[in-house]
Amino acid sequence: MLKDLQPKITELLSDSKATADERMQGICNLLKDSVPHYDWVGFYFKNGDKEELKLGPYAGAPTDHTIIPFGKGICGQVAVSNQNFVVPDVKAQDNYIACSITVKAEIVVPLFVNGENIGQIDIDSNTPDPFTEEDEKLLEYINAQVAKIL
Repeated sequence: MLKDLQPKITELLSDSKATADERMQGICNLLKDSVPHYDWVGFYFKNGDKEELKLGPYAGAPTDHTIIPFGKGICGQVAVSNQNFVVPDVKAQDNYIACSITVKAEIVVPLFVNGENIGQIDIDSNTPDPFTEEDEKLLEYINAQVAKIL
């Protein structure tokens, strides 16, 4: 099912009339609306020369976490590790920043441009342990495509 979204993602990202942010917003909306276990979808990006992430386009409930220091929470850890991070149960994570009490699981996949980790896509789910290898592959695909427009 997730693989079926790839053509739509490619189409959204190839719209040269839209800004990069508008195209990424389209991706967030598509994922949140199309995947039942994606309750919040957003991009975070390195904030200039600072050791922190800044919230970019997202779909879902508003969040207070617009700035996340490197190393803090799942997103901050991915900014340092450069590795995908799948969290089946957020309550089992010591270094977790709760965005909402309804969130049960999270997946974060780093976004690389020219080999540098410049940001990430972050998905929160209100469903316990919903993420599979298929989710990871889709998010890696999205980030590879987004990297081309940044």
